Amino acid sequence: MQTNFLDEIVRAQKRGEVHGIPSICSAHPWVIKAAMRETLKVSVTFRVLLIESTCNQVNQFGGYTGLTPAAFVAYVHGLAAGNAFPLGRLILGGDHLGPGPWQNEPAESAMQKAADMLRAYVQAGYTKLHLDASMRLADDDPFRPLDVELIARRTAMLARAAEQTLAKQTLAKTSEPSQGLRYVIGSEVPIPGGATAHEDGVHVTKVEDARRTLELTHAAFLEQGLDSAWERVIALVVQPGVEFGNDFILDYKPAAARYLRRFAETAPFVYEAHSTDYQDSDLLRQLVRDHFAILKVGPALTFAFREAVFALARMEDELLPPAQRSRLVETIDEAMQRDPIHWQGHYHGTPPQIAFSRKYSLSDRIRYYWGSPPVQSALGRLLQNLEEKSLPLTLLSQFMPVQSEKVRSGQIGNTPEALILDKVGSVLVTYSSACA
Repeated sequence: MQTNFLDEIVRAQKRGEVHGIPSICSAHPWVIKAAMRETLKVSVTFRVLLIESTCNQVNQFGGYTGLTPAAFVAYVHGLAAGNAFPLGRLILGGDHLGPGPWQNEPAESAMQKAADMLRAYVQAGYTKLHLDASMRLADDDPFRPLDVELIARRTAMLARAAEQTLAKQTLAKTSEPSQGLRYVIGSEVPIPGGATAHEDGVHVTKVEDARRTLELTHAAFLEQGLDSAWERVIALVVQPGVEFGNDFILDYKPAAARYLRRFAETAPFVYEAHSTDYQDSDLLRQLVRDHFAILKVGPALTFAFREAVFALARMEDELLPPAQRSRLVETIDEAMQRDPIHWQGHYHGTPPQIAFSRKYSLSDRIRYYWGSPPVQSALGRLLQNLEEKSLPLTLLSQFMPVQSEKVRSGQIGNTPEALILDKVGSVLVTYSSACA
């Protein structure tokens, strides 16, 4: 079996090294651009960038981004070309790949669509696949927890679809052989994008539950004749006790996950940690030390982008008369109120509290609206307005103090683009340093 960088991470962990990789779960062009730039700054020659899309975000029907897997790959490759990022240092992953988008349908049709989605991901060139069949489907018993054995069988069915697609591609190709697919399994998955209600704590996965998931999924793979695919299962998703939501962050407590840490030391895999957004650098480092070697991050990055853009809008208010301003903050809130589908189930309270959450929530549901044409137009006007002005250091110090110091020391330019990319990049630096 050929190896790739993900295999090297597993090997390093098994040698006792604190080594991991951030997983960038975002389709936002500024986030991806910042991630590419930060990755290129890393001196280690084999350093790679892992970018992932979810089944709701990208699927064969377009998802909420309107992108199929092939279109998403083309989009990321276009950003790579524009930023001189070598494709050889890029890994594309699929997150929560399973019947989730179709869980209101009977199992037969939902699983067929999920298998078709896996085929589309593999055909497009994704090589890291998180298989997630943990949700009830329309004809599953709504009054009983979904049977772990059934989850395992459905997971193996998805892996079979992926493996069959890869085999057909390999036969048809005349280029270098593929390094194969790498799988992540596990059903104890935090809610994608953060919790929808305030939580004071979450249950850390029990070792016996993790062991049972592995045993049953292994058996299901063997039953499907997927012995080789099982050897390429590199990670298990468990809940280490981290979460975030609208107005809270649950920090990692290493003592609570000590049994999971010991269990990983006896197994040939690492853990993948979801919802690690907003954990500080020391806690991220401890997660990697405890074998949570793949750290998923998304909303924290778009939150940083939002903070940077809002800060620029405040500077614009100070520099320009009302008629010339972009009205970026107002425009994005208007877009969210016109189409509340992406935030309505996440924000609760009085109208003023909900209005506050639309702007400042850690769940950052604003991220779904940056592609709106009115918002894009307002953002373009904001950037143009400020590019034509020399931003005073006094305003930079007031609204972007960290970037102000970097402008003064010559580390970054005094331009809107440089300020935004540095703000997003500061989040990425905490991940890359934790994983190094």
